[in-house]
Amino acid sequence: MSLSSALTRRGGAVLVAGIMVAAAAVGGMPERARAAAPAVPTVATTTVTDATGSTTALKGFAIQSSAKVADSPQAISSPGYQPDGWHAAGARSTVYAALVADGTYPDPFYSENMKTVPTDQFAVPWWYRSDFTVNDTSARTYLNVTGVVSAADVYVNGTRVATADQIAGMYTSHELDITAQVHQGLNSVAFLIKPNDPDKHFTSGWIDWSPYPPDNNMGMVYDITVRRAGAVVLSDAHVLTSVDTPSLGSAKLTVKAQARNDSADTVTTTLSGTIGDITFSRDLTLGPGETKPVTFTPADTPQLNLTSPKIWWPAGMGDQPLYDLRLAAKTGGTVTDTAHRSFGIRDVQAPLNKDGHRTFTVNGRPLLIRGGAESPDLLWRWNAQEATNRIAYALNMGLNAIRLEGHLEPDEYYDMADKAGMLLLPGWECCNKWQKSEDYTPREHEINRASMAAVATRLRDHPSVTSFSVGSDEAPSAASAQEYQDALNAADWTLPVFSSNNHEKDTETFGPSGMLMSPYEWEPPVHWYHKRGEGSVGRGAEGFNSETSAGASIPTMDTLRRMMTPGELDTMWKNPGAVQYHRAPQSQAYGNLKWFSDALNNRYGQATGLDDFVRKAQLAQYEAVRAQFEAFGRNFTDAENPTTGVVYWMLNSPWTSLHWQLFDRYFDQSGAYFGAQKANEDLHIQYSYDDRSVVVVNRRTAQTQGLTAHVDLYNPDGTQRFHKDATDLTVPGDGGKATALTIPENIPDLDTTYLAKLTLTDSTGKEVSRNVYWLSTKQDVVDYDHTDEPTTPTIAYAALDGLNRLAQATVSATGTSTTTDDGTTKVTVKLTNTGTGNTPALLTDVHLVDPQNKPLLPVTWSDNQVSLWPGESTTITATIRTADLNGATPNLRVSGWNTPTSNTAVATP
Repeated sequence: MSLSSALTRRGGAVLVAGIMVAAAAVGGMPERARAAAPAVPTVATTTVTDATGSTTALKGFAIQSSAKVADSPQAISSPGYQPDGWHAAGARSTVYAALVADGTYPDPFYSENMKTVPTDQFAVPWWYRSDFTVNDTSARTYLNVTGVVSAADVYVNGTRVATADQIAGMYTSHELDITAQVHQGLNSVAFLIKPNDPDKHFTSGWIDWSPYPPDNNMGMVYDITVRRAGAVVLSDAHVLTSVDTPSLGSAKLTVKAQARNDSADTVTTTLSGTIGDITFSRDLTLGPGETKPVTFTPADTPQLNLTSPKIWWPAGMGDQPLYDLRLAAKTGGTVTDTAHRSFGIRDVQAPLNKDGHRTFTVNGRPLLIRGGAESPDLLWRWNAQEATNRIAYALNMGLNAIRLEGHLEPDEYYDMADKAGMLLLPGWECCNKWQKSEDYTPREHEINRASMAAVATRLRDHPSVTSFSVGSDEAPSAASAQEYQDALNAADWTLPVFSSNNHEKDTETFGPSGMLMSPYEWEPPVHWYHKRGEGSVGRGAEGFNSETSAGASIPTMDTLRRMMTPGELDTMWKNPGAVQYHRAPQSQAYGNLKWFSDALNNRYGQATGLDDFVRKAQLAQYEAVRAQFEAFGRNFTDAENPTTGVVYWMLNSPWTSLHWQLFDRYFDQSGAYFGAQKANEDLHIQYSYDDRSVVVVNRRTAQTQGLTAHVDLYNPDGTQRFHKDATDLTVPGDGGKATALTIPENIPDLDTTYLAKLTLTDSTGKEVSRNVYWLSTKQDVVDYDHTDEPTTPTIAYAALDGLNRLAQATVSATGTSTTTDDGTTKVTVKLTNTGTGNTPALLTDVHLVDPQNKPLLPVTWSDNQVSLWPGESTTITATIRTADLNGATPNLRVSGWNTPTSNTAVATP
């Protein structure tokens, strides 16, 4: 995400079982502080596994402000120490997250609760201590430290084993040999963690995504682990893959690792490995303290030449098979260490096209990147279920990529993406320490390089990872770029590397970025179709836009009432110029809802109340997001200046937000979500706002033949004013398109506001795509002469207020549920417009709700927010984790633009 100025930056199919899981409740109405933290917090002692090659994560910590602890570091880090009055914290926990968890502070995501938290308590270091037991001390013991925000002194059993100058940087990785400090039985480790400032430390911040948490995420965000090994230790195990494209008939594997002798004697060890049925081994002699690289190549190990390899594909393009590398070092008949890595075989390329834009291919096939920018929880609270939900929702919307800007998730997230077939676009963050490389001190250069080395090592084997951006809004300095290049080369990084996500910010080391950015505020649908070929702001669907969106995103009424007080909700719709705490209050560009509300009121008519404002917002968000993705889809195969990728800013929000999100904190889905889902259908009929053409886009692998496009235009009273069919259409695969017809510019008796119904049928007459637009003969006009951050002004608005004249429509709903063996429940819903007149039911929404009328979430829909004419029916399905039903039979809550809200019980077989 990004602006060129840090001050105004951004001033932004049914789910496969096993991916959909429940979201842990984080927010809600304000809760009273729970019982005070116990005098001695309950923190489980970690039992370290004895087996060589094993890694055990610490289970949690007792934490306390250093200002409240008078005891010495030696005492605090010794077994038997009693942390009286301390707080319990999870294995991955920031300070503030722990204080929320134990009830010291109420729900941070409701109202302005975070503003009431005193910040001076986080201006001093905090202690994190934990106990672990070791049974067998004959093996060596290592403490692996990463994810510390921002730096820490480390003590084990009363001895300092590392200083904050050494353990600095959120993404650096450190192996501390603590064999000399560890004894049999109970052991203790303590971290004195330093305060964080994202502008000064190599950590993460939130720029203009949300308010900053009061502690600036000071604490631990990854696991701290204890590792056991013998005399010979393995590290840096990885696999380099090379696949023959375009045949995909063969592949070559290269296996690499480091072997280190931590004993005082010269040893000969046998390093053996397996990849499925493939086996290989080699003897290696190491002197005392010596480290040697070990490489098995296809030339010296012929079995690493694969015929008919299993190829990994992004979701929708093929399967996601994974291989497993297992290595073992055996000395004197005893295994001293082991290593395991999963990897996939695939080829990713991202060259610049003739227009200077990044173009992706996977395994030789062209691919339009359709992505969203993901955010972890604002407090960095890791929840595996929520992470899988985010990936699942992205897949459900038809997205194929997720961008991670500076918020690089824990290791298991990448495993999830590998299995789901979700491409990942990681990189460093904008507008803080990462982009001040011209001013780095020598030590900061070391931390910068070490961060790149550690991240490259973590990510390189994951087939879901496609690239890395070493800059966001800004490119790194020449010195930092070279540091990155050296670190990436040392890690055997083979994927594309981008100088930045800004076409104006390049480096000599990595060349042109090939990326565009912005806008980040509301734009009319027609904006996305304009190719202007100049500047960063004001561009529509051309090239690769790494971060752009329609700005504000108003959640459903259910979510709004969970996150804001009645007074705050009143201000939200009545005073759009007011600073909104749940947007980006620290941002000059994005702190209010004026851009969005001006467009809403001018196009749809002045909001008459909160419900009316939210109702219109859903329609506007569906319209805006659909247009954005559709424009990029249509222009993908253009001969001149085609689109190559788009990343919606953002996929989700780190907290309860009115800002940049396709779905909200509670996984409820607004018009933005379903607009994206509609636009990204694999076979899709769509309307072009710039030239009125009706286009069919085919994202399936093979071309599709024998299609018929049907176009109908209606006045708000339901009177049909235009009909035309285009028959025998053939559409190429892999994102190809065909223009079916162009709607005439002047149609007799067409109202200023009108509806367009587009349907696509196959050779048997079956409907395979349906798309309904609300349009106006009065066009939106964009003032490109005054383009600037965060958007381009709209100086004339389309007249869509005629939708307010739509008569009420009655929609009946019937639903049946079936429970499957995979732990999910499928609800099949049939919707019918039972009206006898001409009035369509516009944007009819279905929610699964419990008996108290609360949404059951997360849930994935095959389609939703559908529009039906009288007598028309459609069947959609919802998939939900059975456990989330809590034994209750769900109800269907049906509502819409002109459909009264009703509830219907779901039948069970």
